[in-house]
Amino acid sequence: MSGRPGPAEDRSGPTVGLVAGGGQFPILCAGAVRRQGGRVVAAAHRGETEASIEEAADVCRWFYLGQLGKIMGFFKKQGVEEVVFAGTITKKRIFFDVRPDLRAISIWRRMRSRLDDSILRAVASELEAEGFRVVSATEYMGEIVTPRGVLTRKSPSKAQWDDIRFGWRLAKEIGALDIGQCVVVKDKAVLAVEAIEGTDETIKRGAALAGGGAVVVKVCKPGQDTRFDLPSLGLKTVETMTESGAEVLAVEAGASLFFDMEEAVALADKKGITIVGIDEKELSD
Repeated sequence: MSGRPGPAEDRSGPTVGLVAGGGQFPILCAGAVRRQGGRVVAAAHRGETEASIEEAADVCRWFYLGQLGKIMGFFKKQGVEEVVFAGTITKKRIFFDVRPDLRAISIWRRMRSRLDDSILRAVASELEAEGFRVVSATEYMGEIVTPRGVLTRKSPSKAQWDDIRFGWRLAKEIGALDIGQCVVVKDKAVLAVEAIEGTDETIKRGAALAGGGAVVVKVCKPGQDTRFDLPSLGLKTVETMTESGAEVLAVEAGASLFFDMEEAVALADKKGITIVGIDEKELSD
């Protein structure tokens, strides 16, 4: 376990337990909590979380995927009041690189399905049963929520708007089944549907079939618990689209996270890619 005294700024806020996955999100979240006066206790995951979490948090301990009971014990010992989930977990690891403790095994056996939202809701319920308050990271990082409207210089063409509307309906359908959050379409044909492989691989697969002109639509699942697993995009998403030849990225506004927005939009403008934040009103305009 690593830890260090926090800086001299006000620390009158809550002690926040950060369940940290991969990527920059946990690092950014830890910084936001600390800037707002909170103390960050990070449960980092081996093979997923970036090492810099140790510097970003006040206290950090490393765990294997599935060690829920140990994480809760750690949080209790550190006086955690609120719990935030941030960062990605490579989904296919649940088949070969998980070390569940007794608490996790108990939850796993009680679950009727092992879909993303079902797992996260079950874990959140277990944390709440122990007295923790599970909150959305957006309570501390509202500025990274995707805004509504066309974010790039280039707007979708009429045909691309038709594909966005088509893709929106389908993405909502697969989201309702808790399969994924993203579809790739062209000329009102489905080229790829996101499953366990993640958005970047879905874009690559769909764009390869499109031969240019692919439209990527990513939405929040209907009934999604917004405390975790919100759809997200960032610079890497635009880089993947550039490499794959996809032309439009439409993401649900107000219900998705946009990292490195300024850099991502700048790259999209340079490469002629369109990015738009959409909602039901946008699609009916």
